[in-house]
Amino acid sequence: MSKKEEEINFYSEDIDFSLSKSSLVSNWIKQSIQKENKNLNQLNFIFCSDKYLHQINVEYLNHDTYTDVITFPYAEGKNIEGDIFISIERIKENAKQFEVSFDTELHRVMIHGTLHLMGYFDKIPEDKKLMTEKENEFLQFFLELKT
Repeated sequence: MSKKEEEINFYSEDIDFSLSKSSLVSNWIKQSIQKENKNLNQLNFIFCSDKYLHQINVEYLNHDTYTDVITFPYAEGKNIEGDIFISIERIKENAKQFEVSFDTELHRVMIHGTLHLMGYFDKIPEDKKLMTEKENEFLQFFLELKT
């Protein structure tokens, strides 16, 4: 039996967006998953517009709000498989609001979606605190990988 190839894909839906340093980002996400003792099967990041993500939010989650990220898991336990939809417009707005670079905010949201697939939540204050700590930990790890 052959081992399933671990794979991270980047797509753009209804907008013209290309992730810079995609191989570095892919390596970072893979290593972050490994650090959490999880197994990567397949992970798709789909970059899109506010309108596109809002439609998904309404249609699949019954939430009539704008958001920066929606994660759909397709596996459980130690296996990581899913789609992570990210609104590039929200990332730009959030980066301005939080006074961080676009790339920093994008990477935060990418690891946020990945953390959801790894079993982390953010609906109650204690969970949100842990999620933010993990985001910061993995953002620091990304900076270390870049050097």
